[in-house]
Amino acid sequence: MEQATIADLSVAMAHGELTSESITRQYLARIERIDKAGPKVNAVIQLNPDALAIAAARDRERAQGRLRGPLHGIPILLKDNIETHDSMPTTAGSLALKGHLARRDAHLVKRLRRTGAVILGKANLSEWANFRGRRSVSGWSSVGGLTRNPHALDRTACGSSSGSAAAVAADLCAAAVGTETDGSIICPSQSCGVVGLKPTVGLISRRGIIPIAHSQDTAGPIGRTVSDVAVLLGAMAGNDPGDSVTQSRPKPRIRDYTRFLAEDGLKGARIGVARNMLGTDQRIIAIVESSLDVMRQAGAVIIDPADLPHLQDISESELEVLHTEFKAYIGSYLASLRAQARVHSLEELVEFNLAHREQVMPYFGQEHLTEALSKDGLSSQAYRQALGTCRRLTRKEGIDALMARERLDAIVVASGGPAWLIDLVNGDSPNWDLESTSPAAVAGYPHITVPAGFIRGLPIGLSFFAGAWQEATLLKLAYAFEQVSQVRRPPQFRKSALV
Repeated sequence: MEQATIADLSVAMAHGELTSESITRQYLARIERIDKAGPKVNAVIQLNPDALAIAAARDRERAQGRLRGPLHGIPILLKDNIETHDSMPTTAGSLALKGHLARRDAHLVKRLRRTGAVILGKANLSEWANFRGRRSVSGWSSVGGLTRNPHALDRTACGSSSGSAAAVAADLCAAAVGTETDGSIICPSQSCGVVGLKPTVGLISRRGIIPIAHSQDTAGPIGRTVSDVAVLLGAMAGNDPGDSVTQSRPKPRIRDYTRFLAEDGLKGARIGVARNMLGTDQRIIAIVESSLDVMRQAGAVIIDPADLPHLQDISESELEVLHTEFKAYIGSYLASLRAQARVHSLEELVEFNLAHREQVMPYFGQEHLTEALSKDGLSSQAYRQALGTCRRLTRKEGIDALMARERLDAIVVASGGPAWLIDLVNGDSPNWDLESTSPAAVAGYPHITVPAGFIRGLPIGLSFFAGAWQEATLLKLAYAFEQVSQVRRPPQFRKSALV
């Protein structure tokens, strides 16, 4: 079962070689052995006490010839900012929400259950999805502690979907669900050496996900292979009357993304290289060059350079949008919690953190929360102007303009640099010389990362992104690249990248 894909597990169950219950037991045992004992990756914040019962129910359905869908009996982990209506709290990693039981499943969780998935548990994350302190430590939360990179335990798993990506890399589940506002699926996926897809905002309902900013928030699949990501995406994507943005999906609406996976998917594809997003690290650039050679040999037409404009012009406007939307949406979310919840407003959350600073803020503060408090509402001129700037520079004058001018199927960049050392004193120290996530994140457009190489055993990913609703194209390209490159390898749980 080691490093098995969703398809492998499904075939084994169909042939009677494995059952959902036996698979679930093996993952639970591996979590105990690797996540909680052994290397102590600490990717899983809580286990579902009903997981084995759910798996047994899926086995009975299989025996009766009733299969719910492609995830029937498959154990999945969810990031702990995604609500589940069961005995598992949804905390966003925050002590302020410890013990919070949701009134209902998130819409995406309903869809996963409907397609037969076994919700194995919740994954740790950067507290409040890394929107709390400016000098944060990715992968740390006051409820879950610190998640480590399974390739080198002294290195970051990045964030904020740290536990989701680390768990997939460490083979603690078949696949996982993360969320992203800007980089929170792509960075941990590339840092942990797995595949992660941030979809177009609106492909997956946001209802039941603890929010940061509705203009950029989305859930997305994380898997060891592109095919696993495609299966999980199809299960989660769907219209939701409770989230109006899902109504904007174009027709015909895709239900099965695996049908776009083809080994010759790169043949004839026009792929632009955003050289101005690659940074100056020659080791990373060498991996990109090698990847481009692989794609050329597979028949892709490489447009190089195909630089993306306005990279330095969006950060200030993006922060204005994030802080303003966070104040509005987290305020509404907290106000909706049960009466016994510890906090019911952003003001109460800030006060709670101050009152419990030794547990909640031992390493970094809550500057994003306090700055959000100072913002005016969603009708303010400052917010409307910032949102308009973000969308114009990343969409009409950014990704859309570049792709139309060069007739591109996708834009390619390095996903990031090697995972940095965990530093509880100074906080995160990413390679800011290299930009990959913000243009697609701010535009609300899809972005996928696939393993492309290693630097001293630390994974480096290759990113493909494109215009709205182009998930099928990105999956096709990423799958074809994955098949000819075959770069991914399981982690060795080294104590250090230097060992």
